[in-house]
Amino acid sequence: MKKVVIFAFNGNAMCFVHVLLNAVDMDSKGMDAKIVIEREAVKLVKDMEESNNSLYKKAKEKGLIDCICKACSAKMGVLEFNKTVGIPLASDMSGHPSIASYIEKGYQIITI
Repeated sequence: MKKVVIFAFNGNAMCFVHVLLNAVDMDSKGMDAKIVIEREAVKLVKDMEESNNSLYKKAKEKGLIDCICKACSAKMGVLEFNKTVGIPLASDMSGHPSIASYIEKGYQIITI
């Protein structure tokens, strides 16, 4: 099975929607797809939650969103909110999610 993780760094909502679209599409085609929310993209979680974005909701319900960066959430002022959404906060690499840990598990890395 193909394993892909998309690291969403960009804080642009349209860019993030494309991350969601691709992860949902890969999942529908039998791939093991994951999303890691990093850098400025951590601010989008609140917007997606509050707007009840259907694509975000679908990705979240399917468990495609693997984690949110804890350090970036703190830096961007959204840590307390992001703690409440039911998505794990990751900090295994100096406060950030580790790309190396996904590579070690056989994932192809895509950064957007």
